[in-house]
Amino acid sequence: MNQINASDVRKVAGLARLDLPNDQLEEHAIQLEKILAYVEQLEKVDTTNIPPTTRAVEVVNVLREDVVTSTDIRDKLLALAPEREGDFFKVPKILSD
Repeated sequence: MNQINASDVRKVAGLARLDLPNDQLEEHAIQLEKILAYVEQLEKVDTTNIPPTTRAVEVVNVLREDVVTSTDIRDKLLALAPEREGDFFKVPKILSD
């Protein structure tokens, strides 16, 4: 693998619009070199009989029954508003006519 140098890091940082101090370029070059070496190691793993997945651990939603209940939270929330107009929050106009 080719050695990544400070010039390469400066170029990539410029493309990513990152402002890296010159004293950190060499450190980032070493880190990028390690990352690419790890990716190269991962490319050697045989995945021919492995089904594609979107995550390492399957996520399952835990759902509860949807039950309508009465609450007085609406009035409490409206009472917290700095300004209100009837049953609505009053906010400054943001669109012009």
